[in-house]
Amino acid sequence: MRIVAFADTHQFHGDLRLPDGDVLVCAGDVCRAGDREELDDFLAWFVAQPHRHKLFVPGNHDVCIERASASVQRAWPAVTFLVDGGVVVDGVSFWGSPWTPAFHDWAFMLEPGPALAARWALIPDVVDVLVTHGPPKGILDDVGSYRGVGDDGERRAGCAALRARVAVVRPRVHLFGHIHTQRGVVDEDGTRFVNCTTWEAELAPSVVDL
Repeated sequence: MRIVAFADTHQFHGDLRLPDGDVLVCAGDVCRAGDREELDDFLAWFVAQPHRHKLFVPGNHDVCIERASASVQRAWPAVTFLVDGGVVVDGVSFWGSPWTPAFHDWAFMLEPGPALAARWALIPDVVDVLVTHGPPKGILDDVGSYRGVGDDGERRAGCAALRARVAVVRPRVHLFGHIHTQRGVVDEDGTRFVNCTTWEAELAPSVVDL
């Protein structure tokens, strides 16, 4: 299976050049302001791509999905929306979740603590590919001098509770975006972590072969 993954297009999706693959995964932040018009523009483009399976995990800029998730999903049946949910594609299990530690007034954000940890507890004990909008703490999540976006207000913007859950589940692949400056791949404890941000289509999508 070839997975083509991207995140953080922020309405520049039309500039992406997508390689061939079996599963097209978006890890969120397709909108800028977060309104339905922006989302529908992206989804029309998304469903037109030739990849057989299309999985979408929203991000913090995709506000209209948090407000009207059921309506959006009914309107776009060709897209598999993963909002604390999973799907099996050709024998490979995927699980997706959009939550990140709270920063300003965006969508799918929770204060670090029990509520956020409860979202990660929903991740099954066995999953092949985990897709989240944000990174786990300490992995491709360094925001440099831009402080205040993490669960401790420091340079690391990832979620500690997500890191703890991933250490238990140990998916084969963990895809995420959110931190535009940390595009890359890290292999640790049997999991390949991929920050698949395309930073407004300035970077190419990531490809993972399973």
